Amino acid sequence: MAKVIEDGLVAVLYSPGFGAGWYTWNYSTPECLFDPEIVELVRSGADTAEIEELARSKWDNGDDYFYPGGADNLTVMWLPEGSRFRIEEYDGSENIVTENDQEWLTV
Repeated sequence: MAKVIEDGLVAVLYSPGFGAGWYTWNYSTPECLFDPEIVELVRSGADTAEIEELARSKWDNGDDYFYPGGADNLTVMWLPEGSRFRIEEYDGSENIVTENDQEWLTV
């Protein structure tokens, strides 16, 4: 899976705005988290329609449907290579949680 890596950090795409999730509404397409072309569009300030069009051309085919509704709030977070993370979603708003963000209790 192609990724943008700079200075040991990996670009991860997520959508923190309410409405629709970028990855959480497209679990069957994990490559949408890291796609270099989408990362560059977000970084360059491209408009939502351009991002949605590219995403559909990449991942919306006869077998799978890609819903790009989270594109309007798409954001890049930089995580160190090898980081373990998950994306949580509430009402369409995504949040990246790393294993270091968790507090664990011991019994």
